[in-house]
Amino acid sequence: MKTSSIKKTSFIKSKVVALLCGVLFGTGLLVSGLADPAKVIGFLDVSRISNGTWDPSLMVVMTGALAVYMSLFYLVVKPNIRAGRAPVCDTQYHFPEKKTLDTHLILGAGLFGLGWGIVGICPGPAIVNIATLDMSLGLFVVAMLFGLYLGKLIKSTQPDMVKAG
Repeated sequence: MKTSSIKKTSFIKSKVVALLCGVLFGTGLLVSGLADPAKVIGFLDVSRISNGTWDPSLMVVMTGALAVYMSLFYLVVKPNIRAGRAPVCDTQYHFPEKKTLDTHLILGAGLFGLGWGIVGICPGPAIVNIATLDMSLGLFVVAMLFGLYLGKLIKSTQPDMVKAG
């Protein structure tokens, strides 16, 4: 097989895997309720505990997701790394290089949490919900894209952040 043919096959394989992962992720968001802003706000608004209307079900979703991820990481990924095997669609595994908390991470996490708490939706569910053709979600996605652009612009003006992400 020619090198260009191998590269094309690898490219197609990576796109098919990405598509399947996206469909799996989106389906999980819909089935679990994480794509429903009212359900998310019902979980995030802990002031509802006192009157019995707080919805803890998303805690089960998040705990389940973490349990599945941790199991797969320790049973599949870590042994592959030890054996020197590459992931399915890349030549190496990619992990965060930065190991410390800094002002930018804390500020970014705070802004993300603030936005998620106010609107009840974050980027993944917003993209899934585009299919509903809801104008308010469309506006959210436009604002999100503007925020991503603004974040990149801010990072590009700060030399210590250029390599961080």
